[in-house]
Amino acid sequence: MPRTFLDHIAITALSLEAGAAFVADTLGVATQGGGEHPRMATHNRLLRLGESMYLEVIAPNPAAPAPGRPRWFGLDTLAPQSPPSLSTWVVRSDDIRASATAASEPLGDIEPMSRGALDWLITIPADGSIPLEGAAPALIQWHAGAHPAARMEDKGCALVLLEIFHPDPDRVSRLLSALELAAPVAARQAGPGEPVRLAAHIDTPHGRRIL
Repeated sequence: MPRTFLDHIAITALSLEAGAAFVADTLGVATQGGGEHPRMATHNRLLRLGESMYLEVIAPNPAAPAPGRPRWFGLDTLAPQSPPSLSTWVVRSDDIRASATAASEPLGDIEPMSRGALDWLITIPADGSIPLEGAAPALIQWHAGAHPAARMEDKGCALVLLEIFHPDPDRVSRLLSALELAAPVAARQAGPGEPVRLAAHIDTPHGRRIL
């Protein structure tokens, strides 16, 4: 089974404006324009975190027709007052089918997706939910030669560590091991009664920030 790598982390929001403001307030850095995902009726903004890693702000696209299916990343389950949050993460594989088979948790169906000139395969649960409440990643396999982050503006940001807080961190660790993940990702014990949550430690031009 091929090794996998951290591809990007995702901020879900009810609007791109709210999500972009959340990132700017937390990191002190502005995101750049992304594009639209026609099959999901969503759009995004982006921030480079390395040569092959980035941050994505993703939200429903009010200008697009409804997709006729649940949107990915649990976007259709956001309450009207839900604040933007770091909700999920995406792992890159050169053989998404082998990685999905090896995973110790169900990550969803493998589907083709696109944004502008970019095409890829990605795992999406049929109900649009986030696997393991965000503790498990989506898998992605890009069709393009160069990684999308290579074409993004470098604003001096880099991911140092992604922490996953879960009531059963051993379960998360088993998944990371099954995926042979080569990335700065660590499973942590969530406190009593605490929900699953993610914390991204990011170096910025203003110092290290936690998203």
